[in-house]
Amino acid sequence: MKRKILAMLLIITMLISIPSISFADAVEGDVIVSLGENLTEQQEKDMLAELEVPENAQMITVSNKEEHDYLGEFIPKSQIGSRAISSASITMGAKDSGLEVQTNNITWVTDEMYINALTTAGVKDATIQISAPFEVSGTAALTGIMKAYEATTNKEIPEEIKKVANEEMVKTAQLGDSIGADNAASLMGKVKDEIAKNEPKTEADLRALIEQVAAELGITLTDAELDMLVDFFNQLKAMDIDWNQVKEQLSVTAEKVSTFLQSEEGQSFLQKLQDFLNRSLDTIRELTA
Repeated sequence: MKRKILAMLLIITMLISIPSISFADAVEGDVIVSLGENLTEQQEKDMLAELEVPENAQMITVSNKEEHDYLGEFIPKSQIGSRAISSASITMGAKDSGLEVQTNNITWVTDEMYINALTTAGVKDATIQISAPFEVSGTAALTGIMKAYEATTNKEIPEEIKKVANEEMVKTAQLGDSIGADNAASLMGKVKDEIAKNEPKTEADLRALIEQVAAELGITLTDAELDMLVDFFNQLKAMDIDWNQVKEQLSVTAEKVSTFLQSEEGQSFLQKLQDFLNRSLDTIRELTA
């Protein structure tokens, strides 16, 4: 039951349009676009059309070298590839409006994984659309989003924070291969939320916290997975991260999902989703009868 609820919340998070990177010099509604440097002219036009980029949008490019710089320590070079393809648009939101991510042609990194990594990097209050002209893993997109953030705010994200945000995204996706993508994203987000509320003092406390969160979510971790998470969150705790901001972003995003669920629109959506699932099950039963 818990896994079904988590999966439903993930779907809702992807579908809700939450007004959303509260940047120092940015105005609500401003748009900045990050384009992969190796898109063909036609692919670039298609991306701009798909992302519905306004004419006055600021545009930057991301190179394959930049992708390797931030991802090379965590995944094989072959997985990163030799071309920068992933693209993204960021629409600035009002203060405390939360983060929303929507993806297309992204096969490995989920919306919630991006949200978790972006909160670690200090990105907040934005609607972000990520796409590619064909299916890609999605690992390279985070580099472009953070570069866009820096271009908009004229404020650098520390290199170690960029690296750890990319590491978080990759480790979550890898963990998702074992326990499921929504479970992995929920686990990482919940552990960060608990650390932000009451930071564990010792490694033993941190280990106990991760075990407790996993149990609450109905997730079973191997010893190796638990050790990996303890090592990662120990590293994260040592970083100069604004944990209050992390807590606020996770809280406001969860609150908006909850508010939507309780609204007339949300109830209608859930009913339509239930009807769709029932029809799908009926079709499966007919095919297997």
